[in-house]
Amino acid sequence: MLALFFTTTGYRLVGLLHIAAAIVAFGPLFIYPSMQRAGASAALAKLHLRLVLPALTLSWVLGMGLVGMSKPEGSDEAVFKMSQTWIVLALIVWVVLMVVSWFLIRPALTDTGAAARSRMASGIGVTHLLLIVMLYLMIWKPGLG
Repeated sequence: MLALFFTTTGYRLVGLLHIAAAIVAFGPLFIYPSMQRAGASAALAKLHLRLVLPALTLSWVLGMGLVGMSKPEGSDEAVFKMSQTWIVLALIVWVVLMVVSWFLIRPALTDTGAAARSRMASGIGVTHLLLIVMLYLMIWKPGLG
């Protein structure tokens, strides 16, 4: 069951913004290797610091807003609670994404050496894998009960 179907308009709007922020956060990562090969390292670093990291942070803020707003119409009890397995796992994955993005991808953006390219490629690979894990958690909500 998709969470956006049984809720209010405000919840749907925040959900849409959450999805849009995730697209903005993960979309540019697909073109990083080709931009780096083209010699656009400075533009790449600027894009990462001014667009990708803020969008990743915004997706967390909006996700927490969705958790807080998750009440069916006419009910005072939240549908999603912070102790649910899928939410805890999503928070852990988000923290790992931020760590990989800040400590592995960001330093490799302006460096043109082979070691930096390797670090960036591994960081982007881990990020894509974690994106799939995050999508699984958001769609199927394991442990929801």
